[in-house]
Amino acid sequence: MSETTLPAGAAKAPVMGLFERWLTLWVALCIVAGIALGQALPGFFHALGTATVAEVNLPVAILVWLMIVPMLLKIDLGALGQVGAHWRGIATTVGVNWLVKPFSMALLGWLFIAHLFRPWLPADQIDSYIAGLILLAAAPCTAMVFVWSNLVDGEPHFTLGQVALNDVIMIFAFAPVVGLLLGLSAITVPWDTLLLSVVLYIVIPVLVAQLWRSRLLATGGRPRLDRVLAWLAPWSLTALLATLVLLFGLQGEQIVRQPLVILLLAVPILIQVYFNAGLAYWLNRRLGVAWCVAGPSALIGASNFFELAVAAAIALFGFQSGAALATVVGVLIEVPVMLSVVQIVRRSRGWYERGGAGAA
Repeated sequence: MSETTLPAGAAKAPVMGLFERWLTLWVALCIVAGIALGQALPGFFHALGTATVAEVNLPVAILVWLMIVPMLLKIDLGALGQVGAHWRGIATTVGVNWLVKPFSMALLGWLFIAHLFRPWLPADQIDSYIAGLILLAAAPCTAMVFVWSNLVDGEPHFTLGQVALNDVIMIFAFAPVVGLLLGLSAITVPWDTLLLSVVLYIVIPVLVAQLWRSRLLATGGRPRLDRVLAWLAPWSLTALLATLVLLFGLQGEQIVRQPLVILLLAVPILIQVYFNAGLAYWLNRRLGVAWCVAGPSALIGASNFFELAVAAAIALFGFQSGAALATVVGVLIEVPVMLSVVQIVRRSRGWYERGGAGAA
């Protein structure tokens, strides 16, 4: 793998660390730990689950901020000025992220969860599972895509600009897209809670991260920002894992009764990842976009902002909902499935470039 140099103002090209590489293992261990602790300390987990103010669970809000702010701190919104340089790749990725992925996931949820798998799923959670899948697909990833892009030698200016653009779009589009698809799926939309989730888990973290980033760069430049990011990285992943332990501490009894649920929920998630990655990759090839842009475009088009999805599912439907469980399944399979997409993109480079893609 060759080194990738990010533009000025961007974080150093990341490599996959120990936690990221083995994220699936850590998630599996959290499932086991959460279920065991939930059985041993039910009163403690119930107290955490009911610690809410204005429908916001305080432990989860703190953990989500620890998850999201370090990721958003890496993003330079000034990169929005660069999007025009790769407009075909940008247009393709935005189209897949916002016009295809949420709707294809809603369709897959309806097909598999509401119909094909219905006999093997608890009837009272069908709508909640579909809602969780929609939340998972409604926001593109903002952090791990830098790792995926680096692994496919992606064009760093494109990746940075695309992520910055998606962050801005997410502020305005997440709630309407989720509300529309939940409504189409005949799921009651708690608009006040949905909008509050957008403010708490998107708008405020973006503003805090950008103000903090500007302060760090003004007082210590890139070296100070890099030191802070390195210090925050373990806290971010620890917060994610702690959230999963808390979630499974409350979900454990249901999962022990029906372990098949996790496998069945993984099916539409896997299909939508490969479908959207393939669609973005093929469209870029048809448009003559360079491979170093098409690779990260496919990966951004397929990946999910699962931290936001978990938080929103808990806020909207509760810890013990099927929606919360569905979003966690997305976390469970994220790393292995995205690594498989990375390998497909790398191994297909010759085929892609025979299609006549230029340097757009």
